[in-house]
Amino acid sequence: MADLIIFWHRRDLRAIDNVGLAAARERTAKVVGVFCLDPGILDGDVAPARVTYLIGSLKELQEQYLQAGSQLLILKGSPLQKLPDLAKAFPAKAVFWNRDVEPYGRDRDRQVGEALQQEGIEVQTFWDQLLHPPKQIMTGADQPYTVYTPFWRNWLSKSKASPAKDFAGAEGLTAQEQKAAEAGAIALPTAKALGFVWDNDLILPPGTSAAQDHLREFCDRALGEYQEQRNFPAVTGTSHLSAALKFGTIGIRTVWQAAQTVCDDSRSDEARTNIQTWQQELAWREFYQHAMFFFPQLAEGAYRPPFKNFPWSDNEDHFQAWCEGQTGYPIVDAAMRQLNELGWMHNRCRMIVASFLTKDLIVNWQWGEKYFMQKLVDGDLSANNGGWQWSASSGMDPKPLRIFNPASQAQKFDADGEYIRQWLPELRSLDTEALVTGKIDAGDRHRCGYPAPIVDHKKQQMLFKQLYQQQKLG
Repeated sequence: MADLIIFWHRRDLRAIDNVGLAAARERTAKVVGVFCLDPGILDGDVAPARVTYLIGSLKELQEQYLQAGSQLLILKGSPLQKLPDLAKAFPAKAVFWNRDVEPYGRDRDRQVGEALQQEGIEVQTFWDQLLHPPKQIMTGADQPYTVYTPFWRNWLSKSKASPAKDFAGAEGLTAQEQKAAEAGAIALPTAKALGFVWDNDLILPPGTSAAQDHLREFCDRALGEYQEQRNFPAVTGTSHLSAALKFGTIGIRTVWQAAQTVCDDSRSDEARTNIQTWQQELAWREFYQHAMFFFPQLAEGAYRPPFKNFPWSDNEDHFQAWCEGQTGYPIVDAAMRQLNELGWMHNRCRMIVASFLTKDLIVNWQWGEKYFMQKLVDGDLSANNGGWQWSASSGMDPKPLRIFNPASQAQKFDADGEYIRQWLPELRSLDTEALVTGKIDAGDRHRCGYPAPIVDHKKQQMLFKQLYQQQKLG
C-alpha cells in the first residue's frame, strides 16, 4: 500500500503549476489535499470579497482533486491542532506545503512542523509563490535589497523556472482512510456561513479556470500596450490578476511563461517594452515579498526612522470621509467608491488615495492599510504594506517626499472625467474641466449633494513637509 502524503494548501489554490503538490505526487500516488479555515486569519482584517473569492476557489479546487482521483478536505480550526490530528488519524507518511513570507504564516508553519515531527511525521516545504525566493536575489554584499531598481536588474538576470507538473493520476483512499477523513473534515461552507456577506460581483471570478482565461485575454488584448494603458483607470489596461496571484489560483511560472511567449513572438521594440513594464510589476510584487521576509517588522510599522513616531493628525472625521468617498476631491472619492463597491481599486488610484490620506489629511498610513485589507479582494500583506509605505514615504524608497496632487493626477489620467463620472453619478452633468480639476463652485456642489473639499491641498502639503523636516531633524 502506497504511503499517504497530505498536501496543505494555503495561498496556492490550484492543482496545476504547484511546486509542492507536484513534488508530493512525484513521491507517491496517494496525495490528499487539505485546506484549513484558520481563525487566526479569519478573525483578523478580512474582506468579505476576499472570503467569497477564497470559497469559490476552494470549490473549484475540490473539483480538480476529484478529477485527479483524490480529494481536497476542508478543516476548520487552528492548523496547529487540526493538521497533526488528521495526519495521525490517516496515518500520513508526510505533510508537504509551500512556504510563506509573512510573519504570521512563518510562525504558524514552524509550530505545525514541530508538532508533526514530534509525531514522527515527515515535513517537506517548498517555494512556490515567487519566481525567485528570498536569499536567491541578494546584493553583492550578500544582503537583501532595500531599493527596487537594483533588485529588478538582478531579478531579471536570473533564469525563470518552467511551470510545475500538473497533479493527476492520484490513488483513492482506503475505507479506513476515508473514515478518518470524514471524521476530521467538514463540508465546504459558504462565505455567509462564515459571517462574510458580499453581494456584489467580483472583479475576477474565483478559481483557476477564470484566472487562466483572464491571463490569455490580457496577453491577447492589452499586454502589448500595457505601458501606455496601465495608468488610466477608465481603461481596462491591467491584467486584473492580483486576486489570482494573492490566492495562487494561477501559478507565477505560468504567468511569466505566458508573458515571455508574447514577448518572444513580438516584432516591435515598443511591444517588448510594454511587456517588460508588466514584468517589472511582477518584480515589484516579489520585491515587497522579499522585504516582508527579511524585515518582518514592516508588518508592524514604518521602515524609515523619521516615520516611526510621526506626528499624524489622525482626524477621525477626515478618515471617515475618505473611507466613504466624501472628501470633496472627485478623483479621490471616485476611487474610494470603486473600492467599496468592487472590493478592488485601480493601482494608479491606490497611489492617489494613499497620498491623499497621508500627505493631505496627514492621517497615519496604517489606518489606510487596515481599511484596504478590510475591503480588497486581492488584499495581500506584503503588497498592501509595501504600497502604503511607498505612498507615505515611510518605506523602502529613495524619494521620501513624493506628493500627488489630486487635480493634476485626474487631469493626466482621467482627462475626460470618464472614471469620475462612473463612480460619482451625482456629478455626471458637470463640465469635464470642473470634474478633473475639482474646481466645482459651491452652488453646483450643493445642487449635486457633493461636499466641499475637507482640506486645502496646497496648505496641507506644505504642512506635511514642515512636519517631516522637523521629524527628520529631531
